Amino acid sequence: MNTSFARERGPRVDVLCPSSPIPVTLGKNRVLVYELHITNFDTVPLTIKHAEVLADGKTILALDDKNLAAATIRVGIPTTPDSSDSRIIAPGGRNVIFMWIELPQNSSVPASLTHRVAFSSTPAGASTPTDATLEDFEVAVSKDSVPVLSPPFNSGIWLAGDGPDNTSGHRRSIFAIDGHIYSPERFAIDWGKIGSNSDTRHDGSTKNENWWGWGEPILAVADGQITEAVDEFPDNTPRVLPPVTLDNIAGNHIILQISPNRFATYAHLQKGSVKVRVGDRVRRGDVIALLGNSGNSTGAHLHLQVTDRNSVLQSQGVPFVFADFTYLGSGADYPEKQVSEGWTNSIPPGNAVVKFESAKK
Repeated sequence: MNTSFARERGPRVDVLCPSSPIPVTLGKNRVLVYELHITNFDTVPLTIKHAEVLADGKTILALDDKNLAAATIRVGIPTTPDSSDSRIIAPGGRNVIFMWIELPQNSSVPASLTHRVAFSSTPAGASTPTDATLEDFEVAVSKDSVPVLSPPFNSGIWLAGDGPDNTSGHRRSIFAIDGHIYSPERFAIDWGKIGSNSDTRHDGSTKNENWWGWGEPILAVADGQITEAVDEFPDNTPRVLPPVTLDNIAGNHIILQISPNRFATYAHLQKGSVKVRVGDRVRRGDVIALLGNSGNSTGAHLHLQVTDRNSVLQSQGVPFVFADFTYLGSGADYPEKQVSEGWTNSIPPGNAVVKFESAKK
């Protein structure tokens, strides 16, 4: 055998990208959001040393040390204060790198992304680590269009709680169901209404009525057909979470099909408020329910997500944008450092405060 053409085996890993990134506008940038699931098939632990993303031969993202650790989780193992251990993949273990790539709005979107991921390990009987690099792992960039939605409310100032951000709870949620993994909440937002006191609550938080959004009419974000409508769960006492199962996690909820492979889910609706049934056709701006506090919820809010399948959990979250809104800044800075910027055809960033005008039908 002529060994001059032999190549090194490389790291013993399996890499999976469950859902290709779809470019979406966020303010002045376009964002590519996806995950790399890495499984260790070696007999010793592997440490991810470096992860690099390239487009058209140029590096557009490089992750090392702390920023790599912050973007990575070990499946089934809680994060520790020293997150550097998130880069270690146990034999047979799986780690996930959450990719978040921002591209200037005026730049071209690549057709595909290639990845170089370097690993370090110490083989049995060895005293020094051995490095190996996975070269040119390719991920296609999806050409799917991004739906343009109308606001799910008539108007008002709203907090985009736990919204699009690489470290939000929604972003990091992965569900393993019936032998498959899903990230339906990849771009989900928990909408809480902000009232005249610049807070989502008033006069305490012990009653649902203390939340400004409680009972707010919820609107169809696009023309479409109702594919699921559930109205059977009681509203929770604020700050008291009932036992959560796959069946009640969304509480009272509606799924609205807005295109052949796009479904908008509205969750945690008020019991007795759902005004539609499966098969009903609705128009953009129609009232379909009231904002509530049912299911996996500790305070009145609307969970809104868009997915590629007709399922709350067994689907992949896909991006969406709103035609227009006013960005008022970060919730952490509101209202002391309030700004006022008109954004069009954009998704709001996580925990942003935004103002919607009256919905147009």
